[in-house]
Amino acid sequence: MQICSVCSEHTPKYRCPACKIRYCSLGCYKKHKDSCLPVVSEVSEATDSFHTERTEEDLLHGEDIIDKVPLEKLQLLGQSKEIKDLLCNPHLRQLLRSIDSADGKGDAMKAAMQEPLFVEFSDQCMKLTANEGGDL
Repeated sequence: MQICSVCSEHTPKYRCPACKIRYCSLGCYKKHKDSCLPVVSEVSEATDSFHTERTEEDLLHGEDIIDKVPLEKLQLLGQSKEIKDLLCNPHLRQLLRSIDSADGKGDAMKAAMQEPLFVEFSDQCMKLTANEGGDL
């Protein structure tokens, strides 16, 4: 379970839009904003449309998913040149948007898996996050 990056006491509910640290309350955000150092992305123009204020807990629906990828492994995706290069493709970005906005995410994923570009993206994500018997 994660804790607030500002007070180190409570579970974070929010993410700073500038530097992406996690915080639990308006009070912690106000304390943080004076020392905030924004993160600059190399391909920010290509990936800005995918930055949301959802936390990984929001995305994973709390504890109802058994198979969770550790945060350290997920962060590898943001550091991968291969992933960034793939995300420069507008067709892939549109596929990801359609999956994200679909009511039936499972069906949308099945349809996307028919696209070679999406399969390449998925394979690269799996390669970077797969736990092959060792730590990072």
